[in-house]
Amino acid sequence: MRHGRSAALAVVGVLALAACGGSGGDDNSGTASSGKPRIKLVVNGGLGDKSFFDSAYEGLKKAQKDLGYELKVVELGSDRTKWEPGFEDAAAADDYDILAAGTFDVTDYVGELAPQFPDKKFWVFDAPVDYSGENGTCSNKCENVYSVTFKQNEGGYLAGFLAEKLVAEKSLKGAESLKKVGVMGGVKIPVIEDFVVGFKAGFKAAGGKNSDVLVQYVGGDKPFGDPAKGKEISTAMYGRGAALVWPVAGLSGLGTFESAVTANRYTFGVDSDQYQTLTDEDQKNTVVTSILKNVGSALYRAAQADLKDSLKYGAVDTVGLTDDAVGYVDDDHFRELVPEKIRTELNEAADQVKSGSVTVPSAF
Repeated sequence: MRHGRSAALAVVGVLALAACGGSGGDDNSGTASSGKPRIKLVVNGGLGDKSFFDSAYEGLKKAQKDLGYELKVVELGSDRTKWEPGFEDAAAADDYDILAAGTFDVTDYVGELAPQFPDKKFWVFDAPVDYSGENGTCSNKCENVYSVTFKQNEGGYLAGFLAEKLVAEKSLKGAESLKKVGVMGGVKIPVIEDFVVGFKAGFKAAGGKNSDVLVQYVGGDKPFGDPAKGKEISTAMYGRGAALVWPVAGLSGLGTFESAVTANRYTFGVDSDQYQTLTDEDQKNTVVTSILKNVGSALYRAAQADLKDSLKYGAVDTVGLTDDAVGYVDDDHFRELVPEKIRTELNEAADQVKSGSVTVPSAF
């Protein structure tokens, strides 16, 4: 970490990053004199994934509209060498009260920066910082950091359960003879493996064989930002007989929807309602449902709690099906594609997880 940068240079760095693709036109750069709480969303990548980061952005925009927050967005791009200095500059600039960032990639950055700025608040979504300080970060036990993680294994369980029911009942038009399904992850890390472990458990619980679940990872330098590689992997899965592919890979997943159109097969969306966020009609129609990780809703709840001084800093908040933090989209399009019998069974499976009668295995 570069601790010697001046605040003036830091401000210049943040403004330069924002100019290269930062704040949206409807966002405000908060000022200390405004009296409004100021949130800065720092994206280690870019908006436009129509999924994870876009969900976070929408939740904070809602906080801006409903709760009076001011919002600034800094996109650091896909070049990982720019992430650490980008976070340092973003933290050093005195244009925020709360710095929000997500994914496991940012936890060490936040863990090192939060103690340097004890008067600022930090939110980390989808991964916790090391509050113990045992890994060399969080020298102040990160008492000014709020972390929220998700039980994505529960969402994965519902995805796997639904996938098996659809292929077993031959409910996917044009793919009635196919029994295999695919999951494409960005990279093999615990949070992505949690989706996969849950998916396999749900697929098996519905009567399927795990040998019929194809799993592959994008990997490389841009595991969550390579639509071309995502398309290549998905095309191969469809070629091996997958009736549907579920991409859990950020921007890379956009390639899956392209591939599904060509193959005349199906997909599940992830994190956000991708039937709504995709703009290409043919791609939209491949989406049976989306398995939601409601990042935006979690951040909005955090914004509400922080205004009431009830948000718990220095600890991890873990949310799942019982908190409506994960789930699936049940809309008219879903009902057109999925028979009532399967919808009922899926709802019952969700209730079993919520009640605790079914415990979904986890990669953690």
